[in-house]
Amino acid sequence: QAPTRLGGAAVITRVDVAPEVLYWAVERAGWDVETAVKREPKFPEWVSGETRPTVKQLEKFANKTHTPFGFLFLSEPPVETVPIPDLRTVGSKGIRRPSADLLDTIYLCQNRQDWYRDYALANGIEPLEFVGAATIDSPAAQVAAQMRELLDFGLEDSSRSADRQSVLRALVESAERAGVLVMINGVVGDNTHRKLDCDEFRGFALCDPLVPLVFVNATDTKAAQIFTLIHELAHIWLGRSALSEAALDFRSEKAEELWCNNVAAEVLLPIDSLRDEGLQGVSSEELDRLASKYKVSTLVVLKRIFDLGILKWDEYVETYRNESARTKMLANGSSRDPSGGNYYHTVPFRLSRNFARAVISSAFEGTTLYRDAYRLLGTKKHSTFEKLADAVGVA
Repeated sequence: QAPTRLGGAAVITRVDVAPEVLYWAVERAGWDVETAVKREPKFPEWVSGETRPTVKQLEKFANKTHTPFGFLFLSEPPVETVPIPDLRTVGSKGIRRPSADLLDTIYLCQNRQDWYRDYALANGIEPLEFVGAATIDSPAAQVAAQMRELLDFGLEDSSRSADRQSVLRALVESAERAGVLVMINGVVGDNTHRKLDCDEFRGFALCDPLVPLVFVNATDTKAAQIFTLIHELAHIWLGRSALSEAALDFRSEKAEELWCNNVAAEVLLPIDSLRDEGLQGVSSEELDRLASKYKVSTLVVLKRIFDLGILKWDEYVETYRNESARTKMLANGSSRDPSGGNYYHTVPFRLSRNFARAVISSAFEGTTLYRDAYRLLGTKKHSTFEKLADAVGVA
């Protein structure tokens, strides 16, 4: 908004903003007060009422905090809720208010799914039989067998694979061939300054009979990403959208989460296979051996050992939390986000190869404007668009 003139002098227009709303925006962005002052030096003056921000200053503040501009004119902070069922449980701490990064990631995926649904309908894509094919009363082992068959995934595949990254890549490709959009990303969209927090969420599922979508937080370890991918696919089998934490050390009242955990564990490490292993206790060495063989985390191995009845619940929880601390310490300093490295190798995993191919093909055919295609893909240059087309095999 341009300044008005009064008697030849420019008058800067300033606006009233409730201090509570300013604090809300800062907290929503994940800032503490020190960070807020560093990022916006005028912040203390605004909340104290000493000065009021100009419209341009407020616009910049909204951009920095990733806050919808209109929200800053409310008389009190809005109550934002996750737009899909929130099944996370974090012990006795409770679930904190959803961050801007989490909300924006869900909204972005919903927008992409909406576009792809229209594309699927226009191209005669049929509903997928496995979406909603199960209930929480369905035996986990039975659904796990169906999932392994659809994904063409057997234990020999994980044993032969060189590392967990190879297993993850193979599972993603299989899920995409089956019709699921799989997006694995460690940042919001393509903004490398907005890193996702795996302590806030591990993944989510957006269920749809035509175009189900699974998102996996790439800041987690590779083993955890594999488990989250299968866990979210289990939600698709139930025909329900969900935001998940996928923790294995609590007895949730949310039966759906427990069921999805059981299915994922059975897919990756069938209980019958573990029985045949001749367990040598629950030492770190034994857990590492089994985790390496099956390309899962040691925490999944512990969960399966508990399922065998070898550990009582209290013993399991104590061992699990000790092992969790050990794995976090080992993971510190390692690069866990596959969004690093060659851009054209990683973007198809961030976006879903099926989605990227569809958007690019639609743009080439003239049914989607290039401007809209760039927005959907998070690209800005046509040269980048053409290289991405080559990377996903669209001539």
